[in-house]
Amino acid sequence: MLRRNMLWLALAVLVVLAIPACFWLGQDKLIFFPQPILSTSHLPTQAMPLAMRASDGTMLHGWIVPAATAPAPAVVYFGGNGEEVSWALADKRWPRDVTVVALNYRGYGASEGKPSADHLRSDGIALFDLVAARTDVDRARIAAFGRSLGTAVATHVAAERPVARVVLVSPYDSLAAVGQGHYPFLPVSLMLRHKFAPASEAPRCRMPLLAIVAPSDSIIPVAHSRALFNAWAGPKEWIEVRDADHNTLGATREFWNAVQEFLGR
Repeated sequence: MLRRNMLWLALAVLVVLAIPACFWLGQDKLIFFPQPILSTSHLPTQAMPLAMRASDGTMLHGWIVPAATAPAPAVVYFGGNGEEVSWALADKRWPRDVTVVALNYRGYGASEGKPSADHLRSDGIALFDLVAARTDVDRARIAAFGRSLGTAVATHVAAERPVARVVLVSPYDSLAAVGQGHYPFLPVSLMLRHKFAPASEAPRCRMPLLAIVAPSDSIIPVAHSRALFNAWAGPKEWIEVRDADHNTLGATREFWNAVQEFLGR
């Protein structure tokens, strides 16, 4: 009987240790979903390839879709964790008088390297600086646009650079807080290697913000979006798209009407 009890105890200890170990070892695959480039035929004809060498030598690749006139206001776009950004750039609903720029994260599309929180933040700053140095861009009118995971990158850029305005789609206060809701049985904040915590940087952001959310978002509960919104120091606007979820928010008319009106001011 004692031997059987010891066996069950050993098995319980193994399970208790194995679950956190699996989370620790596999968290990169839970956070990042690198996507390949399957085609570029969907991009508009005026889209031009854009390459940037990061500070550590890693080459990142994306595109710039220039406005019809120059110098033009610009949007620097930071995508979600499972997004290859050519599809966002191909959307015909971007304002035509705005230049739109995006690079795929490390490991996504044709970009080299492996994604991490530190790399995404530093690469975001470098991309802003690259866009601001272009003669066909009005550097006083550069907006940062982040979706889901990318809202942390956009917020970081806004806290560190003179961004004119910011659009955040399905934002969140911290990845640890969101993860804790999905994995309540784990000490997520202690185990997480990728420290995305945009709410801690939002008090330094004094430019106008447009936050667009799905009230019943199944990935990022709206309470986490509201926490980031409340921490934002500048003028802010909150839009809820009722009949959308996390992955369908950007397909709605309400979404694009709000984006076009906000960027057109």
